[in-house]
Amino acid sequence: MTVVDIHAHVFPQIGRAESRALTGSDDGPWLRTSDGPDAGMMMAGTAEYRPVNRTLWDPAERVADLDRLGVDIQVLSSTPLMFGYGLESGRAADWCRTVNSRLLQYSSYAPHRLAPLCQVPLQDTEAACAALTEAMRQGFHGVHIGNHLGDRDLDHGALLEFLTHCAEENAAVLVHPWDMPAGPRFSRYMLGWLAGMAAETHLTILSLILSGAFERLPAALRLLFAHGGGSFPYLLGRADNAWHRRDVVRADSPHPPSHYTDRFSVDSAVFDPGALRLLVDVMGAERVLLGSDHPFPLGEEDIGRLVRESDLTPEDQLAVLGGNAVRLFGLTPLLKEAVR
Repeated sequence: MTVVDIHAHVFPQIGRAESRALTGSDDGPWLRTSDGPDAGMMMAGTAEYRPVNRTLWDPAERVADLDRLGVDIQVLSSTPLMFGYGLESGRAADWCRTVNSRLLQYSSYAPHRLAPLCQVPLQDTEAACAALTEAMRQGFHGVHIGNHLGDRDLDHGALLEFLTHCAEENAAVLVHPWDMPAGPRFSRYMLGWLAGMAAETHLTILSLILSGAFERLPAALRLLFAHGGGSFPYLLGRADNAWHRRDVVRADSPHPPSHYTDRFSVDSAVFDPGALRLLVDVMGAERVLLGSDHPFPLGEEDIGRLVRESDLTPEDQLAVLGGNAVRLFGLTPLLKEAVR
């Protein structure tokens, strides 16, 4: 049985001085570290963003985690704080190039176990396409992007152009929620993460569907949404009902939302057996991939346990735990290298 975790994050060791030089800002993201197993802090300028452990920047610690947890391959993404979408295009391209270089360096510690996804300067379509092409030639397995760019969702023309380029480059696309709603109602109890992330992902999926974007995007595009697709699978009936009953909902989409569940995949990071069962019922087992959000505290601590202890058939468990990921991210060469 092959176990592949497709939702895991890295924050390469970029200090404040380097961040300032690359971003041109005193508020850029950087990593503060010191000795000790949990002595790390993700920073945004002088603001402490989140305490983290060594696995986030130390590949030896990560591989030890994977060995302990029985995970064969982990698909790695930068931390969304590092996207750099607010930077001027030239600085954004330099920033992404540096982050990608560090991700390759990190993954080189165990190249048959760690499969990196690049990041791109999404605010500049031409630069983003060029960065993706370069990254795929360097050995990345796809790209990690945020679910929106300011007020532009993924159905915006420039972003559709980038997604089309991803299909042409045979690059899988992991979409991660970021820049969640702010304000007093979201500032308590991590509600930005607990409610905002699910809402952001739901909004993006529905925007792609109801705008008719999936009618224009290549069928070959391998699109994957983190966090179980957010609220989308659990409110799909509501969206279908609205499409059938309201002209304004179906104005640009020739089919109801449920028609498009074969155009994208989701990860399994839902943390509840009933939620996983519904997710598989809605999406099909072939479109659910193991995802943990490792090594963050809100991630699945025992990676894959939810799937292994579920009521899914043995065949579906094998598909979700690794088979689907091997296909979507093209990981067969890594598996062959691992057994040599």
